[in-house]
Amino acid sequence: MNIVVRDFVSGKFMVRPDTSWERENRDYYMPEQAESLFFSPILFARICKAGKCVGEKFADRYYDSIGYGMLMYIGSLMQDGCAFSSCADHTSILPFPMFNRITLDNEQNIFEITKNGSTIFKTSEGKKGMIEKAVSAASSLISLRIGDMIAIELARPEKLVEYTDGTTTIKGFFCENCTFDFRIIM
Repeated sequence: MNIVVRDFVSGKFMVRPDTSWERENRDYYMPEQAESLFFSPILFARICKAGKCVGEKFADRYYDSIGYGMLMYIGSLMQDGCAFSSCADHTSILPFPMFNRITLDNEQNIFEITKNGSTIFKTSEGKKGMIEKAVSAASSLISLRIGDMIAIELARPEKLVEYTDGTTTIKGFFCENCTFDFRIIM
């Protein structure tokens, strides 16, 4: 299982390993050498049908559910341009259960991320067309398999915490449901 991510800045794709996937709200213990963590909010979809070179017109047949989450990047490695900044264990927050993709049709459904109770990101931006374009573009480069995730960054990575900040609580909400809730522990 891969997590295929469309980068917000460049529009290029990268693949995160499945060891980076966190779906059970476990606390994240920040490694000392990390110094800081950055985050990027994402819209993601689960691939339900294997495919290669999928046309955008047919891409809706290749995913069955959606969700909102976030990706975390290790700041010190990110600044060095190291691809490993996106591969650390438990840094792809893709919560389960996922939602029916019809929830994207309602602009009343808001995705929000909070840090210690304060909103740090909020949007109703996600659209099915974004996922279908990403499925088509990604499948022109790699074979998509059942169970893979396609994730689209909704904003450029921003600093989330520094090692000196102490324990921080991160929560995500979609459709008035808390979808993830964990602490970053230093």
